[in-house]
Amino acid sequence: MDEILNYSMNEMAKASFDCSCGRHHTLDIDKLVMGQGVIKELPEMVKGLGAKKVYMLSDNNTYKAAGETAETLLKDAGFQVKSVVLDSGEDILIPDEQAVGTMFLNLEPETDVLIAAGSGTLNDMVKYMSARTKIPYIVVCTAPSMDGYASDGAPLILGGKKISFIATLPYGILGDTDIMKQAPMHMIRAGFGDVIGKLTALADWYLSREMTGEYCCETCVTLVQKALDKVTGSAEALADRDEEAVLYLIEALTLTGVAMGLIGVSRPASGAEHMLSHYWEMEFIARKKYPELHGIKVGIATPIIAEIFEIMGDEIPEAAKKLAPSREYVEGLLKTVGAPVSPKEIGIDRDLFYQSLLDGYKVRDRYSVLDLAVEKGKMQEIAEKITHRFYDED
Repeated sequence: MDEILNYSMNEMAKASFDCSCGRHHTLDIDKLVMGQGVIKELPEMVKGLGAKKVYMLSDNNTYKAAGETAETLLKDAGFQVKSVVLDSGEDILIPDEQAVGTMFLNLEPETDVLIAAGSGTLNDMVKYMSARTKIPYIVVCTAPSMDGYASDGAPLILGGKKISFIATLPYGILGDTDIMKQAPMHMIRAGFGDVIGKLTALADWYLSREMTGEYCCETCVTLVQKALDKVTGSAEALADRDEEAVLYLIEALTLTGVAMGLIGVSRPASGAEHMLSHYWEMEFIARKKYPELHGIKVGIATPIIAEIFEIMGDEIPEAAKKLAPSREYVEGLLKTVGAPVSPKEIGIDRDLFYQSLLDGYKVRDRYSVLDLAVEKGKMQEIAEKITHRFYDED
């Protein structure tokens, strides 16, 4: 029982166990391979599927980072490879109708494995294609930038709106630290911000357990906390692209996905900080502006939610209060890796920020400290105070 807490990352694949929470947990990912130089294990992973014909999707940036090497390794191993490289231009690839349509139009008959050589967007696109075609997929990670590698959600942009589809889990996740430590620092900071968001997400989970009786799995909480501790303890090294720190980061991002997969919901990874991030993103898309990376937004939102926990202190049950970090602590972590801490730094104007605090709790039906503040009639006062701190003080 709870033996997963003693597993290495690579041992967690296909985990199945009776948990102390009273439920039986299963992880439907066959291969988890993380470490230095592990891209060379890709042909063996593909061989494990009995595949012969490979469809690999990348963009002009991720092809240089990992796709070209992956293609060469697979061809040298005797696989037939169709490699499609999408043009992301100077910006990050948008998973809209054009990109998704191009992906599907290039799919050839008798393809028996899909490979995403990339990070968030490419993983989401191939994940969606895998769910629609029933062809298994593998992701070759190019940046430790988000926690979606091990989740079954696939957010795409359709009709100018972000829509999250329930897709499928990958057959395998391959994270080579030699590749990921070379990712743009902005993407590494985004991954760090996404991990740091778990500090308040876990506090929100405890809060909901105490206030609403929501189910909470202590094993999953501990799994995420252990990964968090490694990441926060190596923040300075991460700022220098230290390989071990990068490994801790991609493991934490993947472990969060594992925790979500074990219980079938995103509670271990997502709380009020994600609600603010999503609110900002939807507003940016509505204004035809390109939204900042997910993890950068989550990172900025996390100390804001931590501050709301502090302000609401007398109303917070002790268990959640102990878990919630201080605003200063979270801001210090973000500054250590050079990540932004103010919404102004990513183009969020005063009105949007203020409104997001008032309405952020409406983003999804999930109890958080935002709901508690609304219930206690304190949200407007809190919104005014925090907005003033960011926008009216020099």
